[in-house]
Amino acid sequence: MPERRTVALVTLGCARNEVDSEELAGRLEADGWQLVPDAADADVAVVNTCGFVEAAKKDSVDALLEANDLKGHGRTQAVVAVGCMAERYGKELADALPEADAVLGFDDYADIADRLQTILSGGHHTAHAPRDRRRLLPLTPVQRQAAATEVAVPGHGAPEDLPEGLAPASGPRTLRRRLDDSPVASVKLASGCDRRCSFCAIPAFRGSFLSRRPADVLSETRWLAEQGVREVMLVSENNTSYGKDLGDIRLLEALLPELAAVDGIERVRVSYLQPAEMRPGLIDVMTGTPGVVPYFDLSFQHSAPAVLRRMRRFGDTDRFLELLEGIRAKAPEAGVRSNFIVGFPGETEADLAELERFLTHARLDAIGVFGYSDEDGTEAAGYDGKLPEDEVAERLARLSRLAEEMTAQRAEERVGTEVEVLVESVVPYDDAEDGDGDGPVVEGRAAHQAPETDGLTTLTGAVDAAPGRFVRARVVAAEGVDLVAEPLDGGAGGGA
Repeated sequence: MPERRTVALVTLGCARNEVDSEELAGRLEADGWQLVPDAADADVAVVNTCGFVEAAKKDSVDALLEANDLKGHGRTQAVVAVGCMAERYGKELADALPEADAVLGFDDYADIADRLQTILSGGHHTAHAPRDRRRLLPLTPVQRQAAATEVAVPGHGAPEDLPEGLAPASGPRTLRRRLDDSPVASVKLASGCDRRCSFCAIPAFRGSFLSRRPADVLSETRWLAEQGVREVMLVSENNTSYGKDLGDIRLLEALLPELAAVDGIERVRVSYLQPAEMRPGLIDVMTGTPGVVPYFDLSFQHSAPAVLRRMRRFGDTDRFLELLEGIRAKAPEAGVRSNFIVGFPGETEADLAELERFLTHARLDAIGVFGYSDEDGTEAAGYDGKLPEDEVAERLARLSRLAEEMTAQRAEERVGTEVEVLVESVVPYDDAEDGDGDGPVVEGRAAHQAPETDGLTTLTGAVDAAPGRFVRARVVAAEGVDLVAEPLDGGAGGGA
């Protein structure tokens, strides 16, 4: 019997890319490929790239080059680029990076196994010519669902007969294979975006907004629960638009309680929310539904009105503060995070001071600050009023210092409160850095902390918990955005 072909998936970028990698993994395993965690042990290394900002693109190129270095020193025979950067640049990336044996776009995902076999056999696959994927679906959202079957949209697969254990057993579903055993998993709620923010290229290569059907989201969530997942995080480019192409802009409010009721799922988290699209009913459901954590990942980007208008966005400092006040009136301990761009073309010192005023009063739990840089194909790339690079860097450093100070203060406010921590890792004390012998180092996340972005909570003492368990604890200290908490009731955890 011939040895099975092996493949490793290297994922960069956001949680949406992680879901796409698991779709590719499911398709490949269903076609007989063996998945391995280390690219050095794979016949083919598939790098799922990020194409959002310059730093992310550089990381993607570095990952491709690192995988290419494995060729000739072990099993690895080919390196393939997929994902946003591959979709966005196509042939241009292939020409600039000959180390990649192929650059595959989203249209290749359904035939990924055949594409890799061709490459492994010495064949050549021509990189695609990038196109504006917004033009692939009807302009009117309610007309898109019927046309979506003719367009390749990662995470929106058609019903298929799938091997046992790779996806939900019934109903329309997306082929998916988990690449880790974390008790947390992302679920794609939608793809694409209809907003036209002047700094963002994502809609051009991810396409127009397209919701997944509620039955598909529920089916996948039930399957994830069977795999040991205890928390699902809903991801898309804009979750607040969910359902508008299905004829019901309030569909998320109806779906969230259903997801929270799935047996085995104890937390549902919603990410990627647009402040201008937040509705009182959605806030009510997110703050008042058992199992749905009051967590608000709000895409503010700035708070000075003049800058926001040039960004093709809405709002201002006072309206944003009113939104936060309304949320906290319903859920005082709600978690809130956001990202901001500084040095945008035309940004004045007064604009920067207005953003500082917002950050000083907003009490955000986590803040990401990015310096503006031109992105190919965006409206802002053609704006006048560009700031010198050193000025952008100075403003970035200035806002980053303030963000660090403000988030540390917010973490300090949580000292003395009770939190429920989902345990994600347990390191035996003899393997832990402190080596104090007091017990294992147990780390997890409280409800206001999303995976990867918002800090961790470390549990003190001898904690009777394993990954996937929930532990009720009292916060006793804060270290930056991270918390230290003392388990209550002897540290016994619920859940898995």
